[in-house]
Amino acid sequence: MELGTNNYIICGNGSMIYDLKENKAIYKNFIDKKKILQLIKICEENSIYYCLYTEESIVTKTLNYNTLFYHHENSRKPDDKKTNIHIVQDIYQYVLDRENEDYSKIMICDDNTIIFNSIIKKLRKIKNIDVLDVGHMSRKIIKNGTEECPLEYYYTEISNQNVDKWTAISKLISILGIKPDEVIAIGDNVNDQTMLENAGLGIAMANSAPYIQKMADEITLDNNQSGVAVAIEKHIFNKL
Repeated sequence: MELGTNNYIICGNGSMIYDLKENKAIYKNFIDKKKILQLIKICEENSIYYCLYTEESIVTKTLNYNTLFYHHENSRKPDDKKTNIHIVQDIYQYVLDRENEDYSKIMICDDNTIIFNSIIKKLRKIKNIDVLDVGHMSRKIIKNGTEECPLEYYYTEISNQNVDKWTAISKLISILGIKPDEVIAIGDNVNDQTMLENAGLGIAMANSAPYIQKMADEITLDNNQSGVAVAIEKHIFNKL
């Protein structure tokens, strides 16, 4: 692991807790296959971009928006650190053909706010799922030599009902015998809200939206200034 962790990781916005030492998942809350197929059908009927997140990879038909960014980042990473992107022609059939595949979430993206809001309204009518309410565009930069190409899009993430990072953290700290006020949470997006508000110390990144920063107890530096490392050194190692 890049961070040097060797115990547990929480994945997919809280849909899974993985025990690294035992090499197994100790908690899962995934979207069932029937619901995944229903969501895919809606996306296909509305010609909107989407991709599926499994335990092993991101499944997509084309490289665009978030997958385009990950694909570009892969070119600068060693093989064992690359995001596994699986491109298929027919995602619906891909899911039908797999018996034991688990799906943690679907991400939906578009750069047109009217089209994006229209699909969100349809998705919110589906029962037993959570549709992430993102209040801003994602803005990423793809570097091509000396050129910087902006990549901007609206997005939402759809997960199973009652999936969030704090729920997973709560389950893990219960296993470990840790109190909520002993937890430090660092985040930068709306899917971090529950953990920022419930952890003993909630820290927001300086480049996160103002409404995210209001949820936190403290603001660290942005991601380009190693904000996470700064927060860890300050509160864990007492170096600052």
